[in-house]
Amino acid sequence: MELRRILIIVSIILTGICLYLGLQLRQQSETITSVESSNTSLTLERDQVLLDLEKLRFSYDTLSTENAIMLAEIADQRTRIDQLVTKVKNGSWELSKAKKEAETLRSIMKGYIVTIDSLNQLNLALIDENDQMKARVEEVQERNANLVERQQNMEEIIVAGQTLQAAEISAVGIRVLSNGRQRETMRAARSSMVKVCFAILENRIAEAGPKTLHLQFVNEQNQVLPGEQSEAVNSMGTTISATREIDYNKERVEACIFYIPVGELPAGAYVINVLEGNEKIGSTQLVLN
Repeated sequence: MELRRILIIVSIILTGICLYLGLQLRQQSETITSVESSNTSLTLERDQVLLDLEKLRFSYDTLSTENAIMLAEIADQRTRIDQLVTKVKNGSWELSKAKKEAETLRSIMKGYIVTIDSLNQLNLALIDENDQMKARVEEVQERNANLVERQQNMEEIIVAGQTLQAAEISAVGIRVLSNGRQRETMRAARSSMVKVCFAILENRIAEAGPKTLHLQFVNEQNQVLPGEQSEAVNSMGTTISATREIDYNKERVEACIFYIPVGELPAGAYVINVLEGNEKIGSTQLVLN
C-alpha cells in the first residue's frame, strides 16, 4: 500500500516535470520562430533599402546638365549614395537612418530636376533669342550689302552720266587748193586731210571746263592711223590720230577735228571714233574712193 502511494507521487512529479519541460520547449520554439521572422523581415527591409538606393543612384546618373557647379554637386551626392550602400550592406548603419538619408537624397534630386529643367528652358529661350538675333544681323548685313551695291550702281550711273556724248557726227575728205581754199572731196588721193564735225550734247551732271577730245582714224585692217599733228598715244595709253580741246559749259557745243594723215590715204572704208579721254563717245564711217 505504501509502495503504491510512492509510485503515484513519483508519477505526479514526473508528469509535472514533463509538463514544465514541454512548456519551456514551446517557449523556446516560439522565441526562435520570432527571431527568425524578425531576421527575415530585417533582411527584406535591408534589401528594399538597397534597391531604393540603387534606383536613386540610377536617377542621379540620368541627370544631365552643362552647369559645372551642379555637375560637381551631383557627383558628391552619388558618392554619398555609394557610401550609404556600403554601410547598409555591412550592417554598420541603421535602416531607419538609411531610409531618412535616402529620402533626403531623393528630395535633393527633385530639386536638381527642377533646376535643370529651368536651365534647359532658359537655354532654349536663349537659343531662340540668339537665332532671332542672327536673323536680324543677317537681315541688316543683307540690307547693308544691298545699300552698298545700290551705292556702287549709283556711282557707276553717275560716272556714266558724266561722260559726254557726241552726236550728228559727219566726216569728209578735204582738198587744200594752192590758194589755201578748201574743198570737200570723197577721193582718197585728193584728200589732204579729213574733217570730222560733231555736236557734244548737253549734260547737266558733267563737270564744266576744258575737255580734251581725240579722234581714232581706223582702217579696214582695224589699225589706228597716226596723224601729223598728234601724238600716237594719249596720256591714258590709247592710240589716237588727232586731238582737240574744247571749252564745255554743260550745254550743247559744236566742234570739228581735222585729221592730217601721214602720207597719202589709200582708198577704202574707215571707222572714225570720237573719244573723251579714254572713253568712246561717238562713231561714224567714211568711205574714200
